[in-house]
Amino acid sequence: MEIKAWNLVLFSCLLLSLLASPSSAQTCVSQTFPDNKQYVNCTDLRALSSYLHWTYHQSNGTVEMAFRHTGTTSSRWSAWGINPSGPSMVGTQALVAFVNSSGVTQAFTTSIDSLFPTLQPTDLSFQVPSLSATFENDEMTIFGVLRIPENMLSTSQVWQEGPVSNDQLQPHTTDGANLQSRGSINFLTGQSAGASSDSRTRRRNVHGVLNTVSWGILMPLGAITARYMKVFKSADPAWFYLHVACQSSAYVVGVAGWATGIKLGSDSPGITHNPHRTIGIILFCFGTLQVFALLLRPNKNHKYRLYWNIYHHSIGYSVIILSIVNIFEGFDILNPEDKWERIYIGILIFLGAMATLLEAFTWYVVIRRKRTNKHPLAMNGANGHGQGV
Repeated sequence: MEIKAWNLVLFSCLLLSLLASPSSAQTCVSQTFPDNKQYVNCTDLRALSSYLHWTYHQSNGTVEMAFRHTGTTSSRWSAWGINPSGPSMVGTQALVAFVNSSGVTQAFTTSIDSLFPTLQPTDLSFQVPSLSATFENDEMTIFGVLRIPENMLSTSQVWQEGPVSNDQLQPHTTDGANLQSRGSINFLTGQSAGASSDSRTRRRNVHGVLNTVSWGILMPLGAITARYMKVFKSADPAWFYLHVACQSSAYVVGVAGWATGIKLGSDSPGITHNPHRTIGIILFCFGTLQVFALLLRPNKNHKYRLYWNIYHHSIGYSVIILSIVNIFEGFDILNPEDKWERIYIGILIFLGAMATLLEAFTWYVVIRRKRTNKHPLAMNGANGHGQGV
C-alpha cells in the first residue's frame, strides 16, 4: 500500500509539472480591464494588433464585449463591427472610438453603407444599450452591450483603424493589414475565424469539469463507500480497496483540475478570484495529506489508531464540505447555463438521499447485531449446553 501511495504522489507531481509548463496561450487572456471586469471568451484577431473579448448572455439575448486595439495613438480612430452580409465593409454595423481635440475619448455607432463612408453617428440595425471607450497606454478599448438577434449570433466581423484630423475621421489605408482585418464570429459557441487561435473557454470548462467530477462527486462517493460498506463483515477488505481506488482517482483527477486552475491564473494576471483560489489551495493541501495518511495508517489494534481515525475523518469531511462550496464558487465564476448547476445539485441530492438511507440501515444492522450478541437466547439450549428444566 505504501508503494502505491508513493507512486500516486509521484504521478500527480509529474502531471502537475506537465500542465504547468508553458503553452501557446493567447495574448488576450492576460489582458485586464477596469474593476476586474472579465469576459467568458476572448480571441487574438489576426491583424492590426487587435483583440476581442465577449460574454453572451442567453437569458436576455445580449453580448457584452470589449474590443482592444493596441499600439495605436491618440491621433487615430479604431473601429469594430459585425456584418451579417459577409466579411466586407459595406453593411457593417460598427462601433467607433477616437480621442477628440479636447482629449476626451468618444464612442459612437455607425452603419457603413458605402465604400467611402463619412463615419458619422447613426443607429444600427440592432440596439446598443451601452457604449463607451477608453484610451490609455497607447491602447484604445471600446466597451459595448449589443442586443443581437439570434440570426446574427454567428456572423462576420470587421475591424479597422485610421487617422483623425481636426476631429474628422479620415479614410483608412487599403493595403497590408487593413485588408486582412476581417473574419467570422460565433458569439454563442465562442469560435472565431480570422483570429490567432480559439478562446480560453475550453480550458475554463475543462477546469470546471475535472474539479466537479473529482472533488465534488468521486470524493463524497468514496466516503460513502467507506462509511457504509465496512459495517458488513463480508465486505471486508473489499470496501477498503474500493475506498482507496475511489479517493485515489479523485485525487489524481483533482490535481489535474487544480493545475489547470493554476495555469489559468498565471495566464490572467490581474484577474483574481480570491475565495475560489484560496479554497482550491486548501483542498489540494488537504487532499495531499490524505494521500500521505496511507503511509501512516497503523494497524487496527495499534494504540494510535484512534488518533489516526480522528485525523483521517476530520480532513476527509472537511475536503468534501470545502469541495462543494468551491464548486458553487466556480459556477458563479464560469456562469454556465443554469442546467449544469441544476444537474450538480441533483447529484448532491441523490448522494445525500443515498447516504441518509444507508445511515439508517447501518444503524439498524449495528443495533440488531449488538442485541444478538448480548442475548444469545436459545442458541445455548439448542446446542445441548443450556440449562435443562
